[in-house]
Amino acid sequence: MLRCLQLAKKGIRSAYPNPMVGCVIVHKNTIVGEGYHKNYGEAHAEVNAINSVSNKLLLAESTMYVSLEPCAHFGKTPPCADLIVQHNIPHIVIGCIDTYAEVAGKGIEKLKKAGIKVTLNILEKECIAINKRFFTFHHKKRPYIILKWAQTQDGFIDIDISQNKETDNWITCAASKTLVHKWRSEEHAIMVGTNTALNDNPSLTVREWKGKNPIRVVLDLNLRLPNHLNIFNKEAPTIVFNSIKNETVDNITYIKLEPTKSMLQQCMDKLFEQQISSIIIEGGVRLLQGIIDEGLWDEARVFIGNKTFEKGLKAPIINSSSIFSEMIDEDELTYFKNN
Repeated sequence: MLRCLQLAKKGIRSAYPNPMVGCVIVHKNTIVGEGYHKNYGEAHAEVNAINSVSNKLLLAESTMYVSLEPCAHFGKTPPCADLIVQHNIPHIVIGCIDTYAEVAGKGIEKLKKAGIKVTLNILEKECIAINKRFFTFHHKKRPYIILKWAQTQDGFIDIDISQNKETDNWITCAASKTLVHKWRSEEHAIMVGTNTALNDNPSLTVREWKGKNPIRVVLDLNLRLPNHLNIFNKEAPTIVFNSIKNETVDNITYIKLEPTKSMLQQCMDKLFEQQISSIIIEGGVRLLQGIIDEGLWDEARVFIGNKTFEKGLKAPIINSSSIFSEMIDEDELTYFKNN
């Protein structure tokens, strides 16, 4: 099952909105086939694993290990459970049940009815964890939400721009910046608020890591951001949440929010409608603190750089216990989970 998890993680940038799944086929204690779900809309892990077995006669004497329950419904591909039955694989070891409504035990039921031995919940916690985005999207009807910011030793996220327009406000080291770009490549979308877009003019793209740019999202209620900003260039699609209009112009989609409802909850509801399964929120303070205060987050990743500002914009306050910390060169990186 550990090998299944290793394989599954290879699909982190290409499988969504589908789950990441790995599959290993073992014949007499020897791996004879393996596969993972490479791209959304293409063959699932079980199909790729079966196809990789050169001698298909071995399948009737083999055990299949798969990190997630095989599907039993027709989607973009045929049901994997049917293929397993077709090849007479006698024993299936499953990491965790797929609680998505279209599956939800139906794959296991189909396998058992065919006389196949099914062993469940092997490394269950680990198998659930790698698909936290998928499960959150379907259970909570919103993207998996990651908060990220960097703060100084004395607790500031930025300088006072009105007083120090020419002062360098970069907090973390080069290695941390590269890591952030890796994270961006792993998520479906990335979001900032109006002031961050205006003051920092970020591109919100993957420049220091190989991968696909996330969909850019900005909260700009009064549409005061000028068109020359980097988030409006052609490098990636951009969603602009606002209170004025619904419109699509080239790669920019404007989505109107209702003033009588929670703006942040509406943003997440609309992202769910857009089939966006995960988002990393990188600022600013008002947006981050608002998300924290409304409980609309799943994990936070906070850098503490080797700098002090003495005064400026205070970092968000998060009232959750940290999971663990690590050093990225001279920066301390702490992970939090919303309980």
